[in-house]
Amino acid sequence: MKQGYLLAGVVGILWSLTIIVCLTIVMAFSTGLPVRPVWFASALQGAAIGLVALYLPSRILGLLISLALVLGISLLQPFGIALGQNSLAQGIGVLILGLGLYFPLRAMVQGLPVGRLTRHQFEEGIVRFLTGFGYVFFTAIVIVPFYVMLMTSVKGQQALLLNPLDFSIEWEKGWGLFRSYKELFLEHHFGRYLATSFFVSVATVLVTLLFSVPGAYAVARLRFKGQAVMSRSILLIYMVPMIVLALPIYVGFSMFGLRNSLFGLLLIYPVTTIPVALYMLQGYFRGLPGEIEEAGLMDGLSRLGVIWKITLPLSLPALASVSLYVFMIAWNEFLLAFMLLDDPSKFTLTRGVTMLNSSEVPRQHLMAGAVIATLPILVLFLGLERFMTKGLTAGSVKG
Repeated sequence: MKQGYLLAGVVGILWSLTIIVCLTIVMAFSTGLPVRPVWFASALQGAAIGLVALYLPSRILGLLISLALVLGISLLQPFGIALGQNSLAQGIGVLILGLGLYFPLRAMVQGLPVGRLTRHQFEEGIVRFLTGFGYVFFTAIVIVPFYVMLMTSVKGQQALLLNPLDFSIEWEKGWGLFRSYKELFLEHHFGRYLATSFFVSVATVLVTLLFSVPGAYAVARLRFKGQAVMSRSILLIYMVPMIVLALPIYVGFSMFGLRNSLFGLLLIYPVTTIPVALYMLQGYFRGLPGEIEEAGLMDGLSRLGVIWKITLPLSLPALASVSLYVFMIAWNEFLLAFMLLDDPSKFTLTRGVTMLNSSEVPRQHLMAGAVIATLPILVLFLGLERFMTKGLTAGSVKG
């Protein structure tokens, strides 16, 4: 296989099968057409376009030839149905298929010779394909479920019953598309659930930082008996599944009257978040230069003053990443909220979504609730992801 044209053909086949599966799923969901992958034609056109990308330097000519190959090899049925069925959607699909085959394959075989390959060139071509496949695969497994959830939330009950696999948008409904969301906020009190989840999550972050910052600093900086054991055993709590602790927690909270109260949640949530916050922060604190803190102590600051005026300002990236991580844990927590809360006026968002899983509630309402629960944390994560990454890696190299 260490010939350029063989590698281009094989990579073209694998890439074409990947793209046709993804594009077929998208077209089926977005148009409701009975499309299906044409396996033999897809493999053949992938091999041919791979060779075109290897041999032809001209991008425009290569793209035109690729589009012709897509239509010619599939006998004008690249998605298993005649082009006359929803020709606009299929025309866009053919264009996307041609672009999605030619340009990625061109990038994968760029710089490779037609003849014999060195081991480095062969491995480089394989790595390029695997990189592209990884991007497509992991993007698909994230976007497709969210797309199905979103489209189901805006569908009508009749449309879902007629064709459960049709996730196209019914534009003629106008603002009526968002009827499920309107009913959730007006009839099912999702605005209150959002506010409760936000309050509980923010309070959990504050309580977690209040205990984990001095704890992590003590483990990282101070010397005391049992320090090494404590440092290594911080995450031992995660070896015990939460479902095992569910019954003791339920019994204990019932005995002390803490069930059905947000105060009870604020007692138990930090128990699950403080260990991971301690673990993350102690590594960062160890990476900070100790000389700066010693200079502060020599200038007359107390140990708490050093933490407040020197350590915390230098640790803002780590604190931001820990806060975001703890916020996501508290926002998405379900088991404890489901077990401890029975009063709808005190439900968190995840507990409120569970209430929609009933035969009396339309399925699109459940999907709309899932979107409402997912979207805020998704936007928050995407907006602050760079701070989280920076905070997680900043303490990895000392100095």
